[in-house]
Amino acid sequence: MTDITVRRVDFGLFIRPAEETGTGVPRVEPTLGYLIDHPDGRLLVDTGMGSHPEVDRHYQPRRIPLGAALAGVEAKIEDIGYVVNCHLHFDHCGGNPQLAGVPVFTQRSELATARTVVHHTLPDLVDHAGAHYEELDGPAEILPGVLIVPTPGHTAGHQSVVVTTADGTVIVAGQSHDNATAFTGDVLGHRAGVGAPPEWIETLLAFDPRRVVFAHDNAVWTP
Repeated sequence: MTDITVRRVDFGLFIRPAEETGTGVPRVEPTLGYLIDHPDGRLLVDTGMGSHPEVDRHYQPRRIPLGAALAGVEAKIEDIGYVVNCHLHFDHCGGNPQLAGVPVFTQRSELATARTVVHHTLPDLVDHAGAHYEELDGPAEILPGVLIVPTPGHTAGHQSVVVTTADGTVIVAGQSHDNATAFTGDVLGHRAGVGAPPEWIETLLAFDPRRVVFAHDNAVWTP
């Protein structure tokens, strides 16, 4: 198999306010994307944080711009041939306008929500000049060895990316869970028949992932 690699892209951090953490105290979270180097082109999963005065006041983001973030993994904006947004909240599609004309793979339901539900996202990040969406209705292999799998929960149209590499399967799970610990909890709950883990956990585990990575956690889940 021609090797496919997955590398983390650092887009900065933000501060989740106390009322959103469930702990009563603020929490600092990274914002991470993933660059998939593929023989058919480079694919970027998530593009960083968008900007709006109200958003900036609420989350106090410290952004790493798209170009600088890609330079950190020895890539350039013009290298990107495909984009996948795990969902279309502001902190996952902020760099999309800089990638005008590049195909963006999204679930049809997520795009419809972003266009119609107030406060779901920043509209300028979705329907910007040159936006080119490839709308999906469920799972889809978008490149050989790169499969999109719906993982609803955080949003109804959330999706993850399953990547087959020479070293095993890597799953870019985006914000399917806020962190690797939460993912672990659902995996163990599924195995023990306890709680109510999402049905798609079984789907992801069936790929026998070597590692699962997330949009807001530097930790990596391993079996």
